Amino acid sequence: MRIDILTVLPEMIEGFFNCSIMARAQKKGLAEIVIHNIRDYTTDKHHKTDDYPFGGSAGMVMKIEPIDRLITKLKSERDYDDVIFTSPDGERFDQRMANSLSLCNNLIILCGHFKGIDYRVREHLITREVSIGDYVLTGGELAAAAIADATVRLIPGVLGDVGSALDDSFQDGLLDHPVYTRPADYKGWCVPEILLSGNEALIREWELNQQIARTRRLRPDLLKD
Repeated sequence: MRIDILTVLPEMIEGFFNCSIMARAQKKGLAEIVIHNIRDYTTDKHHKTDDYPFGGSAGMVMKIEPIDRLITKLKSERDYDDVIFTSPDGERFDQRMANSLSLCNNLIILCGHFKGIDYRVREHLITREVSIGDYVLTGGELAAAAIADATVRLIPGVLGDVGSALDDSFQDGLLDHPVYTRPADYKGWCVPEILLSGNEALIREWELNQQIARTRRLRPDLLKD
């Protein structure tokens, strides 16, 4: 999978993709993350990517020209499954979407910034708008990193144990069950005896019951369906 991230502040996320699972995925050749500076596709000497909005509203708006040049260049080099724009009013990102995106070959993620983006970008260049929550960030870089991370880790071979991804919270519509490690007794805080029993069937049953109970307590909205 290749993910091209378009941003006016590449330094905000470059380090993120050089660490941990994301770095490992790229070293294995399972994912390629390419960060593009939209300013490189401007034509004025100040590399200006924003301008005042028509109509006199407050704030600055991202210009369409450099974004169009960059997306057009990328699409001339390969086909893309989706051109995603990170936006607080987009479709809510969740585990189901991450699963779907992990099956794609190539993705573009455009990071919003400033007050907003020239709406013609959204009308003519974007195929999907995605939100990571009902709040506004300074820019879409953190959202792009979250989307890429949640997606790439699902690609077979990225994680050492494929079961780790399959057992994640939300994969089956439930929160994950509690997990423990050694020591079994720490300051009198003990691991549930069932996990030490060696009875796999009872352990799986306990885990499922814990998932349901935690979901009902912490995220009852997930059980409404």
